[in-house]
Amino acid sequence: VQLVESGGGLAQAGGSLRLSCAASGRTFSSYAAGWFRQAPGKEREFVASIMRSGSTFYADSVKGRFTVSRDNAKNTVYLQMNSLKPEDTAVYYCAARPTFPLTPGRDYREYGYWGQGTQVTVSS
Repeated sequence: VQLVESGGGLAQAGGSLRLSCAASGRTFSSYAAGWFRQAPGKEREFVASIMRSGSTFYADSVKGRFTVSRDNAKNTVYLQMNSLKPEDTAVYYCAARPTFPLTPGRDYREYGYWGQGTQVTVSS
């Protein structure tokens, strides 16, 4: 599976951005997907994940502000980010993993496929 993120950029605090992750190579609908982010000098952290079934999981820091979704017909996963904060500034990565095991996918080591990342910068 090849993954390509897009949609990053600069936003003001309180604003919104939508990230897209386009997959190719295999039937993406059979994979679970996740979004992670990494700020300078920090470890890569879990943001959100979506199962093949459509079940979603979120980090506490983004719950209620971010929404992960998928369009299997378009082989694309989205991350809608609202009420952005300066602390959301990071490189955001899309990742994919096999459907099984049925875990929430909070650990980046569960994922075998990664995109190149897209920069999100939130100004105060």
